[in-house]
Amino acid sequence: MVHWEINAQDPKALHAFYGDLFGWKINADNPMGYGLVTAGGDGINGGIGPAQGGPSHVTFYVRVADLDATLRKAGQLGASTVVPPTEIPNMVTFAVFTDPEGNRIGIIK
Repeated sequence: MVHWEINAQDPKALHAFYGDLFGWKINADNPMGYGLVTAGGDGINGGIGPAQGGPSHVTFYVRVADLDATLRKAGQLGASTVVPPTEIPNMVTFAVFTDPEGNRIGIIK
């Protein structure tokens, strides 16, 4: 696992909540207002952003060598692609699928 993400109806409120609760440093100074979280210590950094029209949820991301191959294998094992391979320029290329139980799992190249 290399990244986690909390998607919320009111991400700014959760920036304040988790920042105060855990002492996380959260930088949302970007065009998307996406809060990049520095967990500190031995924690895994993550992000807090908008749910984009859906329900609030938590996603964790796993680094893989090949997004398409991983999505194909996940599909063969009963998963469904939610977000196909998508590039955010100068940041990351990622995809998201739901496992057979409906949990959202992200993959990063």
